[in-house]
Amino acid sequence: MIGVTENLALISDLLQKAANEAGRDPASVNLLAVSKKQPLDKIRQAAAAGQRNFGENFVQEGVEKIEALAEFDLTWHFSGPLQRNKTRTVAEYFDWVHTLDKLKTARRLSNQRPDHLAPLNVCLQVNVDAEASKSGIAPAELPGLASACMELPGIRLRGLMCLPAIRDEFEAQRVPFAKLRRLQRALKDDGFELDTLSMGMSNDFRAAVFEGATIVRIGTAVFGER
Repeated sequence: MIGVTENLALISDLLQKAANEAGRDPASVNLLAVSKKQPLDKIRQAAAAGQRNFGENFVQEGVEKIEALAEFDLTWHFSGPLQRNKTRTVAEYFDWVHTLDKLKTARRLSNQRPDHLAPLNVCLQVNVDAEASKSGIAPAELPGLASACMELPGIRLRGLMCLPAIRDEFEAQRVPFAKLRRLQRALKDDGFELDTLSMGMSNDFRAAVFEGATIVRIGTAVFGER
């Protein structure tokens, strides 16, 4: 049976190939191993193989893993829905938040970030397909929220994130990612210093890489089924 180490090597090769095909530097694409609902032993295997960025969707589960794996000096990303009563814990334990879409939440994260830690890296989640069932800010509201976030000392706005509707064909998959890339480009043209596009998962990361993804979020292909 293929293990975590082998899966990481395979995904690394696929990401490098996609970047080369897209005319990009493979080093500009980073793998976020989504470890939600995965056992500690699999995460330890990934960390021992050199993986440093891990993503969690559930606050308490993430905290338990952060504490249990502290010896590895890992970078932890929160990529799930962020409830109001969980912001303090996220601000105290995580390094990144990918799902920020409300100014009220941004203010809470900034105020609750401990002074001894660097500002919390955040991405604004954009609802690129206008799906009623999904979180994310509407594109038209993006400049206002981005501007407000820049004034908050406890967070650092790094870029944008999306979770588009499932599409099967490669060219169709590129459409929402291209939209997010254009939104980021517009913000950068307005003076925002953004370096992150968090987009693409196990089934569509190649399309995301072609459209400029700097972080791809892959879980099952790394760890196997949950």
